[in-house]
Amino acid sequence: MAKAAKEASARVDMEPKQLEQSVLEHLFYTCAKDFSNATFHDVFNAIALATRDRIVHRWLATERTYEETDAKRVYYLSAEFLLGRALSSNLINLGLYELAQKTLSKYDLDLTRILEEELDPGLGNGGLGRLAACFMDSLATLALPAYGYGIRYEFGIFDQHIHEGWQVEQGDDWLRRGNPWEIPRLENRVPVNFYGRVVHTVDEHGNHVSRWVDTEQVVGIPYDMPVIGYGNNTVNTLRLWSAKATRSFNFQVFNDGDYRRAVEDKTASETISKFRPAARAASWRSVILV
Repeated sequence: MAKAAKEASARVDMEPKQLEQSVLEHLFYTCAKDFSNATFHDVFNAIALATRDRIVHRWLATERTYEETDAKRVYYLSAEFLLGRALSSNLINLGLYELAQKTLSKYDLDLTRILEEELDPGLGNGGLGRLAACFMDSLATLALPAYGYGIRYEFGIFDQHIHEGWQVEQGDDWLRRGNPWEIPRLENRVPVNFYGRVVHTVDEHGNHVSRWVDTEQVVGIPYDMPVIGYGNNTVNTLRLWSAKATRSFNFQVFNDGDYRRAVEDKTASETISKFRPAARAASWRSVILV
């Protein structure tokens, strides 16, 4: 137990030497690289994971506090969360930004250049999505118990390029390099039903019974991301849901050689969280539950 406590302390310590050691260990043991062959993105992952270690310590402590005090919680539901890049804001909120700069400068690395390696999760269309993200930041900074719920779109708003003087939009595959901040909660997956019809019957006691039948089922997979308060130890949770098919493909159709039709169900099911929806009326897109 004493050894485990010592190791845990090293991973959450805010001192320069321990932070540097954490970055080096993640570079070596998590990214399987050393400085002779590490890319800028490897260094980004190493410092992001070292930062996440210190966040997780506070994240779990925050959850314990909420449970022990039976705190009343706010639940913010939104179809969009325009979060922005996380590493710089997380370092600032933890008070580690300048320390990270000094640590990287010892290896002739510029933190500003490393920050550019993070892909922006464009999970919103602007005002509403940014408002939702700011609400979550503010709630954490005020140390208010809050949870955000949204959709983990695989493709964000869009990538913009100018070609021969014209704007050209391309899909924003922001997850193509992974996301060091999210933690999949596979044990909390839930079935979600769509379509179908309602059948009304009467049970043996004469009570009216309604049943939802002939539905199409999708599995919702939650991914948790920390939302850190500025200058305090509060870390709230943003839970983003990804849609997965209940089955990957129709094996019988696959055996018959119709490979496209064999994965139709999977493709249709997972489209729910594949793309961020186009701009539409905002009235339904966010709600706060207390």
